[in-house]
Amino acid sequence: MEAYALHKMAIIAPRKARMTLDLIRGKSVTEARSILKTTNTKASRLIIKVLDSATANAVNNLNLKEEDLFVSECYINPGPILKRIKFGSRTKVDRRDKRTSHIFVKVSDGNKEA
Repeated sequence: MEAYALHKMAIIAPRKARMTLDLIRGKSVTEARSILKTTNTKASRLIIKVLDSATANAVNNLNLKEEDLFVSECYINPGPILKRIKFGSRTKVDRRDKRTSHIFVKVSDGNKEA
């Protein structure tokens, strides 16, 4: 059985967050949590919240055991881009794009649904 969690509009560039997410793909939930706690990035702080939410969904809604769960699927898609301005040199205006991400984490215990 599987449970998932999704964080939409996370204000981090997807390219930066994918490097951290690749560290936990296919690992058990306890191992993934320990990897994320020792990784000092903004992405790891956001991903650990989504991982905890997916784990809580599996434990509370599907009555699964936390020690049996592993990260079966996880990915980051780009979200909308927030366009901001910054004043440049010689009265010019530059555009600064603040990229957002949609973080998806799915945990599973390896059993198929009945």
